[in-house]
Amino acid sequence: MRHALLAVLIAGAAAAHDGVEHKTAEEAARHLAETRGDAPPLPDTALPLPGNIGGPFALIDQTGAERTETDPDGHHQLLFFGYANCVAICDTALPRMAEVTDMLAAEGHTLTPILVTVDPERDTVTALAEAVPERHPRMVGLTGSEADLAALRDAYQIEAKPVFEDPQYGTIYSHGSFIYVLDPQGAFLTLLPPILGPERMAEIVASYL
Repeated sequence: MRHALLAVLIAGAAAAHDGVEHKTAEEAARHLAETRGDAPPLPDTALPLPGNIGGPFALIDQTGAERTETDPDGHHQLLFFGYANCVAICDTALPRMAEVTDMLAAEGHTLTPILVTVDPERDTVTALAEAVPERHPRMVGLTGSEADLAALRDAYQIEAKPVFEDPQYGTIYSHGSFIYVLDPQGAFLTLLPPILGPERMAEIVASYL
């Protein structure tokens, strides 16, 4: 059901596509026309993003400090579920988050990119402290107990599970691919599919700042 819900958000919704929430079907139609050219007819009723994504959490960052959904410096946040040595979607999503963070910094906006691990056994505080700054100096890596991480995945409708053992990289996980945009208090604003380029992502995020 979780993947089905997110598929509806991207593939079928008049009010939410390309990671953007629209107020009306007409607004969605204009956006589709811009991005897809000859878009198919849209339904008469707009479908908003669900309001039950996200929620409070208390995890541990790469410094060993507790981190909640609220950004301590009052910045908007980009949240992604993955793991430090992922060589699949993470190698697209994490650099994309870094690019968007730098693009908006150049316009005077500060973002906090966040990686929530799906592999707490390997992504210890020490491991995250080494890996996360290589992605971006502002990036925060979060780990915690499996119970706390599972609760947060449920809140964001994410499934993560090991799929096979790679002789070089160890356990390979399947996990979510969306980047979640949060306000400074940690409330969910919208999601960004990984197919979007950094410029489009930055444009979407900037609309919420």
